[in-house]
Amino acid sequence: MDNMQCPKRTLMDYCPDIKVMDCTLRDGGLVNNFAFTDEFAKDLYKANIKAGVDYMEFGYKASKELFDPKDYGKWKFCCEEDIRAIVGENDSPLRISVMADVGRCDYQNDILLAQDSVIDMVRVATYIHQIPAAIKMIEDCKQKGYEVTVNIMAVSKVNTDDLYAGLELLARSSVDAIYLVDSFGSFYPEQITKLAQKYVEVANASGKIVGMHAHNNQQLAFANTIEACRMGISLLDATVSGMGRGAGNCYLESLLSFLKNPKYDEVPIIRFVEKHILKLKEEGVVWGYDIPYLLTGILNSHPSSAIKFIKDRRKDYCNFMQELLDVE
Repeated sequence: MDNMQCPKRTLMDYCPDIKVMDCTLRDGGLVNNFAFTDEFAKDLYKANIKAGVDYMEFGYKASKELFDPKDYGKWKFCCEEDIRAIVGENDSPLRISVMADVGRCDYQNDILLAQDSVIDMVRVATYIHQIPAAIKMIEDCKQKGYEVTVNIMAVSKVNTDDLYAGLELLARSSVDAIYLVDSFGSFYPEQITKLAQKYVEVANASGKIVGMHAHNNQQLAFANTIEACRMGISLLDATVSGMGRGAGNCYLESLLSFLKNPKYDEVPIIRFVEKHILKLKEEGVVWGYDIPYLLTGILNSHPSSAIKFIKDRRKDYCNFMQELLDVE
């Protein structure tokens, strides 16, 4: 992973250190229990290659002891043979990624040695109180030969002292990149500015880079990703048409059209939208900005309550807001 940083960035800068991660199969899989067809996955893989995307996240490495495979599609588990059925030996510049949640995976057994896998990167997802366990996972995956990143989730709920202590612990680990994650879509660009400065300061001092993963509850995922990029964050997450849990994520087609690296091309992703995303929406798969997600974003709450609100076909938004306030 290239640790070179652009010291100052403007909207017109071309910074070769910036890398784009497509998270559609993973974050988007939370919308439909990972029930993607092989054609969807293969066409997305090909579209990402044509678009110049740097990393493609295929899904989770979840434990089959904790999650019943009958209830989920294959990308909840990302078995080696399933990934290879899509990418073969991945004879392309695109690098393959999977996510492993602390406490929800059997990483010691399910994550192979890198030399035996087509996977290039493991992304460890952790809550602040799980960081010691996350570091154990990080070191295991690094010893196996992978690039490793860490996503500290729900940082909008974490007090500043705990967050800074967690960042310092991770900076001393072998992790390659530390992600700033807006799990609840509650941050505004000004807050991203300050957080990004801290993350970049801590990470760069240890020769690491920083990533950004935004949610769109307040329709700020793209704006917050751009701001993170301006502040020196260089690994940027997005999904096709923002497909992701609840309000979804930064739109991949928007991000590719914004970045000034001439290798990026949004047209293959837009063609993929024409073929696959429109069909998913016609079939009733739902994600994206809506009032209930706005309310959870404003109130810094987990979107699960909004997901249930929408599933129950409720329309009493003001009552829902009061329910959220009562929880707070």
